[in-house]
Amino acid sequence: MSKRVLTTESGAPVADNQNSASAGIGGPLLLQDQHLLEKLARFNRERIPERVVHARGSGAYGYFEVTDDVTGFTHADFLSSVGKRTQLFLRFSTVADSLGGADAVRDPRGFAVKFYTEQGNYDLVGNNTPVFFIKDPIKFPDFIHSQKRDPFTGRQEPDNVWDFWAHSPEATHQVTWLMGDRGIPASYRHMNGYGSHTYQWTNAEGEAFFVKYHFKTNQGVRSLSSDQAAELAGKNPNSHQTDLLQAIERGVNPSWTLHVQIMPAADAAEYRFNPFDLTKVWPHRDYPLQRVGRLVLDRNPDNVFAEVEQAAFSPNNFVPGIGPSPDKMLQGRLFAYADAHRYRLGVNHTLLAVNAPKATTAQNYGRDGLMASNSQGRGAKNYEPNSYDGPTETGHALSAPLSVTGYTGTHEAPQHAKDDDFYQAGELYRLMSSEERSRLVANIAGGLSQVSRDDVIEKNLAHFHAADPEYGRRVEEAVHALRED
Repeated sequence: MSKRVLTTESGAPVADNQNSASAGIGGPLLLQDQHLLEKLARFNRERIPERVVHARGSGAYGYFEVTDDVTGFTHADFLSSVGKRTQLFLRFSTVADSLGGADAVRDPRGFAVKFYTEQGNYDLVGNNTPVFFIKDPIKFPDFIHSQKRDPFTGRQEPDNVWDFWAHSPEATHQVTWLMGDRGIPASYRHMNGYGSHTYQWTNAEGEAFFVKYHFKTNQGVRSLSSDQAAELAGKNPNSHQTDLLQAIERGVNPSWTLHVQIMPAADAAEYRFNPFDLTKVWPHRDYPLQRVGRLVLDRNPDNVFAEVEQAAFSPNNFVPGIGPSPDKMLQGRLFAYADAHRYRLGVNHTLLAVNAPKATTAQNYGRDGLMASNSQGRGAKNYEPNSYDGPTETGHALSAPLSVTGYTGTHEAPQHAKDDDFYQAGELYRLMSSEERSRLVANIAGGLSQVSRDDVIEKNLAHFHAADPEYGRRVEEAVHALRED
């Protein structure tokens, strides 16, 4: 059997891949050595800018299978019949750290799903928590700056982290989640996923519903204590990546059951708190979980860089029957995610294999740009309308229209009767066992006690007192005890 011939990128055979061309034996190297220059130039460009957030990630392919009829709420084709399967790609990630960080850290986890549906790709971009730290996207860059490495010290600074939270009382609910027992998942397989945002479903009759997605792990929720995580992160920084890879290679395919909460659109205006506030959950007693289907991961990527790092998820990739809600954070992400990918990967990132539609074909008039590979054929038109049988609009909206009224301006979110930044954080605390409360208090105090300014500490303590008197008292006592040591 003859060996395959090594070639340059232009296809020319390579004579010597061990020695660079030089001016005589032992002489300086030659600029004419095209193979050497090509290898070094490509090596310098092997990496692209990492994501500003969610940089460190893992992913796998799989499928979603409908198990329950939801056609009364949405006419999305991939949810149209029990038993229907849709291929997908799921990317997990940590949020704050860089690509070189460890997996086992106290941080929210990204849970981003790309459904390759017959009506186009549907991207559902969520986290492993049902809420978030802020409710308005204008605060997002500031929030991330406070959590990232300080530009002077080069490390995450408790002063920055807690100073931002001190001035953002709406973060109290998510801080309680993050500092609780589920703040460090044992693996990606052993955590839930949430759409977090509120989305809109529309049925075939045009009725609109607001929904929240809940992916419940079928492996059971397992988490790490702070001490366990610190030990694991030191021994194996790639713990979550390794666990996911090896499980699927062994045929132990992780799965999640998708449930949704469904709110009739008419309920939203008079609901007791703003249902589009990302810092709040909808109580299950108001809107019970309804099962939809099962998500299964059964194939690892062949190339982590090509498929995991270049996977591009955009919350504005909707399909007929699914659309956005007035959720402010979602509205901001409709722009920000797609724009981040155009920066990192280029305007043609949707042509990459992991991002391209698989169950249908993209047909539009986008043309050229960096790394363009679709010539559209000889004589193809790149404008619309045209008289040459090019693709045309359907005239059918993907989702129901949202009612708007009032004057333009920088408005705070509309107030509902029970809007409050602290009540749900207190509810979460009161749901915990005594042991869970003790660990939560210790985790918060461990970080807050490192803050250098007393006024920042006091502002944060006031948030915990407002959530629950016992919660505030115990955190305050623990912080003071640590600062006296």
